[in-house]
Amino acid sequence: MGYFEKVSKTLPEFQGSNWLLRIPFAIVFIQQGLSKLPLNVEDAEGFNLPMSVWFFVAYGEIFAGIGLIIGGLLRIKFLWPWIGDLITRFSGIVIAGIMTGVILILEPPSIQYVLLHDSFHVILYVGGLFFALRGNRVK
Repeated sequence: MGYFEKVSKTLPEFQGSNWLLRIPFAIVFIQQGLSKLPLNVEDAEGFNLPMSVWFFVAYGEIFAGIGLIIGGLLRIKFLWPWIGDLITRFSGIVIAGIMTGVILILEPPSIQYVLLHDSFHVILYVGGLFFALRGNRVK
């Protein structure tokens, strides 16, 4: 066993580190959703979206952000901790779905272009996948 491996095993585990991702993601999505309110047809048409899709995007962003926070809070040995896990995973799915739509609406010329020039949306997409696949599991 190497020196760094020994040192790593002696450090205490911090179980709350998921909040370092959870809070900023929630803030970004709640802010983006609130910035679309009040909903109007002109904004939807600006992105070539029907009003129904624009409605689901705006409220999906708000409730996915809130869901990340609530899901994390319910993780704390509540009556049924699996409910918090379900809320976190569903919020992650919504985030990944919205970010997929955002990236596709921009009509990038290639996936390479997205990875090199649209890092903000890629990070939000991958963060959504993280919460969708990982849920509230710590280990």
